[in-house]
Formats: sequence, structure tokens, C-alpha cells
Amino acid sequence: MVSANKAHRRSIRLPNYDYTQAGAYFVTIIAHQRACLFGEIIRGEMHISSFGRIVIKEWEKLPSRFPMVGLDLMVLMPNHFHGIIMVLPEIDTAMNGNNTDLDLILKHRSSMGGNREEFGQPIPNSIPTVIRSFKAAVSLRINTIRGTQSGLVWQRNYYERVIRDEMELLKIRKYIHENPLKWDLDNENPNFVPLY
Repeated sequence: MVSANKAHRRSIRLPNYDYTQAGAYFVTIIAHQRACLFGEIIRGEMHISSFGRIVIKEWEKLPSRFPMVGLDLMVLMPNHFHGIIMVLPEIDTAMNGNNTDLDLILKHRSSMGGNREEFGQPIPNSIPTVIRSFKAAVSLRINTIRGTQSGLVWQRNYYERVIRDEMELLKIRKYIHENPLKWDLDNENPNFVPLY
């Protein structure tokens, strides 16, 4: 039986978008209750904890677990993670996730529609399935260290944005690169105090 909360849970995915099609996606995943599990920022530099090293290691494993995935820039923050993930065209998967030329990838993008993921019905090799698998692998390893079976590591959902062109990719890469330098002004920082 599906609980009332799950039955009415609002999706943050684009309606009718095929998340298996070739393209680039910017994802942000936040720790449960915004807990600073993954390290700390000292003078604009991220110092990664043992839990943070697990996050990075599991992220780096994604191309070997999902051959159609390529990884681009990422940054781990004390309580959240930003990364650019590519779904590669079938012809490029033999390159093992190393081709992140967005123009080439977008040339192979199929039209919108097709493999639309519904709640409770995952589509193999879709971005939601890849992220769900990543979050589960991180949670399992961290909970093993904690000695718990089901402690929450991540918030229930994640944020994703379809990257539409090279200019947008460059802006997101800049944002990721500068993220640790702007931690004091980050809404996710538990010590952030708005000036208004």
C-alpha cells in the first residue's frame, strides 16, 4: 500500500523529459537536515572528512557502474554536493565516460518524450536511477561505518538542471569551481546569516 505522502509527492523532474537521452545535467544533492558530514571549509578550501571521501569515491565509480555516464566537474561541500553528469550517446559509451564534449553529446540528443520516469517506476540508465544508486551506495557505506542500518545521509530528493548549451556549461563549471570560496554566503551554510 502506498502512503498518502508518497502518493502526493510532487516531482521536481521536468514533465515528459527523457532523462536517458544524451546530454549534460547539473545535480545538487544535500545532506539530511543539512548536516555537515562531508568536511569543513577553512579559508575557502574544502577539507574532506572520511564520509566525504566516500562520496567522492562513489561518484567516481559511476562510469564503471553505468557505461553511458561521463563525469565532468564536481565539488563536495560540508553538507552538499554539486556535480555535472553526462549521458553519453551510445556510440561514445565505449570511451568509458571520458568524452565530455557537450557539442558532440548534444548532436546525439533525441527529441523530448520517450523514456519518462514515473514515481516508483525507475527507468534503467536514466539520471534519476543513476543518482538514486549513487545516494544509496554512499548511504550504505556511511551507515556501515556508523554501525547503523538505515541512518539518513541525504535529503529525500535532489536538484537537477538540464544543461542546454556550452555557455551554460561554462557558467555552471565556474559556479562549481568557486563554490568553496563563497561558503560564508551560501544558503546551505548553517552559520549563514542573511543581511536583510
